[in-house]
Amino acid sequence: MARLVVIGASLGGVGALVQIAAALPAGFPAPILIVLHIGEQPSVLPRLLAQVSQLTASHAVDGEPLRAGRIVVAPPDLHMIVEDDRIVLVRAPKEHHTRPAIDPLFRSAALAHGSDVIGVVLTGRLDDGTAGLQAIKEAGGIAVVQDPDDAIASSMPASALQYVEVDHCVTLPLIPALLTSLVAETVARPTVASPPERLVHEQQAALQQGDPVAHLDAIGKRSPLACPECHGTLWEILDSRPQRYRCHTGHGFTARTLHEAMAGAGDDAMASARRALQERELLLRQMADQSRADGHADEAERLDGAARQLNRQGELLVELIEQGSEPLE
Repeated sequence: MARLVVIGASLGGVGALVQIAAALPAGFPAPILIVLHIGEQPSVLPRLLAQVSQLTASHAVDGEPLRAGRIVVAPPDLHMIVEDDRIVLVRAPKEHHTRPAIDPLFRSAALAHGSDVIGVVLTGRLDDGTAGLQAIKEAGGIAVVQDPDDAIASSMPASALQYVEVDHCVTLPLIPALLTSLVAETVARPTVASPPERLVHEQQAALQQGDPVAHLDAIGKRSPLACPECHGTLWEILDSRPQRYRCHTGHGFTARTLHEAMAGAGDDAMASARRALQERELLLRQMADQSRADGHADEAERLDGAARQLNRQGELLVELIEQGSEPLE
């Protein structure tokens, strides 16, 4: 196997992937592994790709070998990674608040196949794929990015362009021909003798292999922030651009995806607080009604006042929830 193509996409990715698959030639001489941000939702992406492509397309099966001329898609709620010449599916902790995520695939491909890897970042929000593309470049591979001006959601490719020494930035219609050309290359590329130690530490921390705290201490420093997924301590990864964080249970974030996850957790907390206020208000009003029925007017008035105070607090909380915060694109 001369090459391995790994592709990551998010918002707008279905149409982009269908367009690429439709234009790839029969006998494409490399495996193509795809991660699309789908979370736990059922996915018909392999069926859509198979309908338009001359290549076979399917969801990944744990342990299956890498085979040229096949499109393999990460299934819902599982990270797809590469180990040697096979595909492995793991329900490891989420990265960037999503599973499957792009970075685990890219990082594992770089560790397993080094300079043979071609990484492609397509349309999507935020910045999953940037760190993975950096890993591919460190291992001597090729970085391809969709032109952000051509993407439905520009921030993911824009982040890759900002932080990675990209080899090719092209519009979507040009990507199939570019990949066909790259996988056919016979020019030897420099091979990294061994993967960077920090990349190995991060991969093992993400997959919960060995002592996660030791891995994180080797590549980061403890921060005052807590993981919004598990509430454990977050380590700030040293010399990372964009700024990145990991916790000892394996969750990973960039600063932007961490902000997004924290905002969601904050919204959930405020909604729970609003519900608690409403329930306390309802209980106080029921207690006031009972006090009136028992002839205790003063006590009923006191309870009604407390209920009104809770109602005012709830209204203020609703205003805060509705204001929210500006999403980071």
